[in-house]
Amino acid sequence: MTSRREVLKLGAVGAALTGVLASGSDPTPTTTEPISRSQLAPQNTPVPFRGVFRRPPELVPFQRGFDGGDPRRPFERYALTQKLGQARILPGLSTTLAGYTGIFPGPTIRATQGTRIEVRIRNAFPAAGLVQPGAFSTSTHLHGSASLPQYDGYANDITVTGFFKNYHYPNRQTARTLWYHDHKHHITAQNVYSGLAGFYPLSDRFERAQLPQGEFDVPLMLSDALFQADGSLGYSDNSQKGLWGDVILVNGVPWPTMKVKPRIYRFRVLDASISRSYRPTLSNGEPVYIVGTDAGIVPVVQAVSSWRLGTAERTEILIDFRKYKPGQTVDLRNLSNKNNIDFANTNKIMRFQVVADSGSGAGSISSVPSRLDNGGSPTASRGGLDTMSLTPQMATVKRQLRFERENGQWSINGVIWDDIERSGFTKLFGNPQPFAVEQWTITNQSGGWFHPVHIHLVDAKIIARNTNGGKPFAWELGPKDVFYAGENESITTLMQFDAIPQEAGRYMIHCHNLVHEDHDMMVQYAVGDLRTNNPITADPPKRDTLPANAFPPVYGPMFPAGT
Repeated sequence: MTSRREVLKLGAVGAALTGVLASGSDPTPTTTEPISRSQLAPQNTPVPFRGVFRRPPELVPFQRGFDGGDPRRPFERYALTQKLGQARILPGLSTTLAGYTGIFPGPTIRATQGTRIEVRIRNAFPAAGLVQPGAFSTSTHLHGSASLPQYDGYANDITVTGFFKNYHYPNRQTARTLWYHDHKHHITAQNVYSGLAGFYPLSDRFERAQLPQGEFDVPLMLSDALFQADGSLGYSDNSQKGLWGDVILVNGVPWPTMKVKPRIYRFRVLDASISRSYRPTLSNGEPVYIVGTDAGIVPVVQAVSSWRLGTAERTEILIDFRKYKPGQTVDLRNLSNKNNIDFANTNKIMRFQVVADSGSGAGSISSVPSRLDNGGSPTASRGGLDTMSLTPQMATVKRQLRFERENGQWSINGVIWDDIERSGFTKLFGNPQPFAVEQWTITNQSGGWFHPVHIHLVDAKIIARNTNGGKPFAWELGPKDVFYAGENESITTLMQFDAIPQEAGRYMIHCHNLVHEDHDMMVQYAVGDLRTNNPITADPPKRDTLPANAFPPVYGPMFPAGT
């Protein structure tokens, strides 16, 4: 096991390295100084709104069927090969990325409630990383999924180059925007920054009946980056505080322009930056309508002029373009938040350009709804409760999570992940029992930083804040799994641990500023018996004996570029 001191040394070296690679080759890092802004020549610098919007391609399963031949138990199988690839992000230059199937964002996997999905993750990376010199090992986390511990992307459940792991996802939850990304301890930030992230929307019949679908259901992955003069990724973690790039990407395109029809669109907005938070707003002051949060649709639709979005948070919004005429434009801007590092164009995200209506309009809706029905808990028959129905009286235990920085060390309740490792992975923050309801209060006591706090496995309801008059903000009135703990803020939440004893085991809690996470701001809890479903040994990765091209990706029909 690599010691914390060795990892910190690797991180310091990695901050000064940039990989210059050809797809499939071994990296040949060149030593440079860490950069705080892109080093691009004027002709290679992207100009806001000149880029053409694109959606990530949607992956087709390589197999479909029914467990035991039972039509009530459908399954799908997918394969994602982690490998290097080339992207044309910048004018006149290529950028080497580390992606699922070699692209960024990774292919979208669209899941349906009740259809089990198995994803084979193959590590076909070279020996060393793009922005860190250590081994290019990975651990894949399907963020927001109620997966078993051995399929949850536990930070020490590592797949090394030349190995694969089959991840099993039950998809029993209500509709929501999930996403998959790397979670390998100490290099999560570098791996995600290099390109390891993709969408995994989960649908159900209630969501499909009430919200836009197809052409009008659009994923927006926000991220930021720094670039060296040759187009390669630059990296600096600002003394373990975070990375803030000067180029904003939407689905991997700098400040793109999207053509939209005069209809109501649904946008699944994900902050996939490793540190930056956003405060999106429309340039004309018109509202957007919040219809979904991290863990599902909201009971009451909220009109907001802007909203705060921390790393890994997902907000589903409606924008009504019906009042606009062809040729009109409106920009999605970024008002930013405290303790980001901002640059000349980080106040811009993307542009919408309205075009003439065409086609059947299939998938659109005729009006913005005021209320939404999620159908209740899909596990009600076994004791599961709808998250938004939880009340403080149901809580059997109250717990406190303090996010702190002392003597230059990120910690939670004074504990770091190194303590977990030294305990043989037995040290726990808490041990809730299956189906218990608990009240957890998250407090940011670290001074001049914000922390997007992620609790694996569960959906939670925010019931109080020490800001905003003690109430949750309008954009967080739905089920959540990431909690923006701003400077000196505290958040009180309710959650149910909806897992039968056989599904129990250990799960992580951490800051989703991935630089903070990699510098040990992470602890764990266990539902029921911590020995159940050991996340490292229950289903370990296996050597990959198949040829590199064994699972060529097949993508579904694409929408035209720019739409």
